[in-house]
Amino acid sequence: MRVVTTAQPLDVTPTPLALLLLGREADPKSERGVECPGDLPAPSDPDLVARARAAKEALGDKVFVLGHHYQRDEVIEFADVTGDSFKLARDAAARPDAEYIVFCGVHFMAESADILTGDDQRVILPDLAAGCSMADMATAEQVAECWDVLTEAGVAERTVPVSYMNSSADIKAFTGKHGGTICTSSNARRALEWAFGQGQQVLFLPDQHLGRNTAVRDLGMSLEDCVVYNPHRPNGGLTAEELRTAKMILWRGHCSVHGRFSLESVNDVRARIPGVNVLVHPECKHEVVAAADQVGSTEYIIKALEAAPAGSKWAIGTELNLVRRLANRFAPEGKEIVFLDRTVCFCSTMNRIDLPHLVWALESLVAGKTVNRIEVDKETEHFAKLALERMLALP
Repeated sequence: MRVVTTAQPLDVTPTPLALLLLGREADPKSERGVECPGDLPAPSDPDLVARARAAKEALGDKVFVLGHHYQRDEVIEFADVTGDSFKLARDAAARPDAEYIVFCGVHFMAESADILTGDDQRVILPDLAAGCSMADMATAEQVAECWDVLTEAGVAERTVPVSYMNSSADIKAFTGKHGGTICTSSNARRALEWAFGQGQQVLFLPDQHLGRNTAVRDLGMSLEDCVVYNPHRPNGGLTAEELRTAKMILWRGHCSVHGRFSLESVNDVRARIPGVNVLVHPECKHEVVAAADQVGSTEYIIKALEAAPAGSKWAIGTELNLVRRLANRFAPEGKEIVFLDRTVCFCSTMNRIDLPHLVWALESLVAGKTVNRIEVDKETEHFAKLALERMLALP
């Protein structure tokens, strides 16, 4: 006999927050994976700092630890160098004597380090789940299909692919195979100028905002010169005529953190802090970039704050770990630095690299075991390196 019971309703009205936490409600202003109700939790093991130091000392010069600017402070403490993705990959390549490269960043960064380092060096990512939502928005299969669409429209031969550093090794290899180059947020303008010297149109992968902002702000194009290719729609959601007349074919991708900043964020911080300087990353939406006082890469942001006068006020539109670190660094100089938005915060995938994972990776190396090695196959490496070398040769 099957007994069916009916739960009696409780005389309780769940709050919106309770429903959200139970997975029964959605926050329309929040993207899954970037919510941040408070500070990051502290490591559960109080001995982790001592264990990290001991493991790093035991490995000595055999290990080289790279820390991206968006990493937690607890991880940055053990980094031999810090920087953005490309700077770190180049730093790794400049240390041929290091047997192990421990990359505290995300997957595409570790791939780039493996491409640029020697065959005898091993690149390790402490947590393989540390990916990048933007890089994942363009797969090799989708980009190959896009190229077929461009070919059918008769524009592939005159189109040069330019891929952002924040892309997978497969996308970098596609770019190399098709005569394109890689760019960073620092040299995107030079990369686009080079590309338009090679062809008439550019396919920009995978961040539409960096491509649009560079084309419009730096090269003087109009928004109408840019179209967005959506890989989830037939023919990218574009007609053959739209593809033929566009100068910039932008891939429909974005950064989950930078893409959340809004014009409302800018207006709000100006109202709250009179005289504030708004400084944002070019991965932000075009309307945010247009409303900002300054726009630049991670390295640009750091240098701008270093040069800022004492007593100046700044609202920064980039990842929260870096903003907090800069706020603490420059507070003694009387510089007021705040996060541009009230709610958007940590890069959830970048923060998967925490102290427990770093300690595990280092102690495994001490024990003679290599974990989470990142290896790019030789053919992919060849063409990806070709695209990276074109970038290095940019004037």
